[in-house]
Amino acid sequence: MQVLGIVGPSDSGKTTLVERLAARLADRGRVATVKHLKTEPTVDTEGKDTARHRAAGATATYGITDDAGWFATGADRSLRSTLDDLAADFDYCLVEGYSDRPLPTVALGGRDHAGEPVATAAEADAVDLDSLLAAVEDLEPYESLTSLVAEAKRSPDARYAGAVATFTGRVRTQEGPEDEPTEHLEFEKYDGVAEERMATIRAELEARDGVQEVRLHHRTGVVEAGEDIVFVVVLAGHRREAFETVEDGIDRLKDEVPLFKKEVTVDDAFWSHERSE
Repeated sequence: MQVLGIVGPSDSGKTTLVERLAARLADRGRVATVKHLKTEPTVDTEGKDTARHRAAGATATYGITDDAGWFATGADRSLRSTLDDLAADFDYCLVEGYSDRPLPTVALGGRDHAGEPVATAAEADAVDLDSLLAAVEDLEPYESLTSLVAEAKRSPDARYAGAVATFTGRVRTQEGPEDEPTEHLEFEKYDGVAEERMATIRAELEARDGVQEVRLHHRTGVVEAGEDIVFVVVLAGHRREAFETVEDGIDRLKDEVPLFKKEVTVDDAFWSHERSE
């Protein structure tokens, strides 16, 4: 899934830009949008069933109709978890707001932002949509464990598979209770070489007897404490081949793929190769 953030002042036309992009991208695939809301959304009516559920103490509520329409409410929902869920079913996601998140970003009206700049303009009408759409296609796709599993299951050889095994690596906040907490990690890759090594590992693992599909993905940029970093997914005939291939996959990824890690704690910041263990 390609993810693009759009940020700017309220009078910059950012919602209009989201609408224009969604209309163009809908011709290419399925589009989702996420908007940063600073007020409680009005998705159901006081006194109706779902509102009564929340008033009774439900943390999250869903309303689903027979024609696949739905809405959801809930206080504890992060942007990352939302993108993770969407990645399996959508080709594009446009995120309005969230200027403090490290997303590829279109910045309007001089708005400061934490993500990689894809385009800047004074207002939405000044954005060249054709150039922006081309840039979106060149972005590194957003993957989640769910999206990688779904992709593996679409294999033409899935009918031979009786097992799906996965590994997820995440940002550990502390080694122990006395350790200095990690706030986030930042990953950089050796462009071109990293992708080539990953493709080689995948091809060699898929050549094993009983292995149908392998997916490897390592996130780059800033990954916050508690968030997922790396995924390995294996579709195989039996559990033994699946488990062995997952273990070999993560070991080879860590040993052979050129990725550089910067750790930021509450008191320090350092690249891992610059500090001895």
